[in-house]
Amino acid sequence: MPGSDAAGIVVPIMASRNRTLALPEMELQEFSGQLETLCAPATLRKVKNRIFCQDMLEAAFFLPTNSVDLLFLDPPYNLNKKFGGSVFRKKTKETYSHLLEQWIGAVLHTLKPTASVYICGDWQNSASIVEVASRYLVLRNRITWEREKGRGAKTNWKNCAEDIWFFTVSDEYYFNADAVRLKRAVKAPYRHADQRPKDWEESKEGKHRLTAPSNLWTDITVPFWSMPENTEHPTQKPEKLMAKLLLASSREGDVVLDPFLGSGTTAVTARKLGRHFIAIEQEQRYACLALKRLERAKCTPVIQGYEDGVFWERNSRKK
Repeated sequence: MPGSDAAGIVVPIMASRNRTLALPEMELQEFSGQLETLCAPATLRKVKNRIFCQDMLEAAFFLPTNSVDLLFLDPPYNLNKKFGGSVFRKKTKETYSHLLEQWIGAVLHTLKPTASVYICGDWQNSASIVEVASRYLVLRNRITWEREKGRGAKTNWKNCAEDIWFFTVSDEYYFNADAVRLKRAVKAPYRHADQRPKDWEESKEGKHRLTAPSNLWTDITVPFWSMPENTEHPTQKPEKLMAKLLLASSREGDVVLDPFLGSGTTAVTARKLGRHFIAIEQEQRYACLALKRLERAKCTPVIQGYEDGVFWERNSRKK
């Protein structure tokens, strides 16, 4: 049975295990008052750790030049998709590439010469990302990550992977591979002649090996109803995914820019890991969800799947 909040708005009562973050009307009004817009050139002090609720092309123009260490760009994919009160319609490849050029071009001035850039996409728009971004940036790699959501198709392969393209502004950039090693369960626990474990260790949690980070990620869980980071956003990125990018390509105290913030994963993860953020999100409700998540992050700095300085492979520990 549904209930109602203090403002009289009908709110569905969730199952006991459903931890999806809700935003009642009363909280929406409260957080809306904390949102800002940019309408004049701003200093880094003015924009750091702020969420600006407006179109990214409008806000990006006023961001400080040469201030960002890491850019995370997760624009709408070239698909028909509803985002809160707005709808993105699929476009021709040429039109979408033109949009990408506008989005990338708008934030190029914010990047330091040593900055790294990650751009998200799926198989249908990856070609446009590479073509457009390579005009301005140095292509380093493609990360492919598996997401379990998605329905099977009768006449095609199930689409359960997305790409994150890794670029840098120049040949001088920061990358810390040791910070993003993955702890995997050992399937074949080889031993030395004296029976010592060979390149693995055993604990009460099982047999595990620390492995170097690769560009194929199969240890990511897309946020769903039983995870406290889950929100109503239709294309929310997981905090574990974002943590990998932040730890690999930024230092504590660095500045991370996300001009398509959504429900706040970049900002929340940055706060949990000691980074600063600049965030832009045009949908008011999603921006308010991000503010609520940031408030919670002060008390709950945990990132699911990341513990003791390593990332854990899913389902790799003894129960």
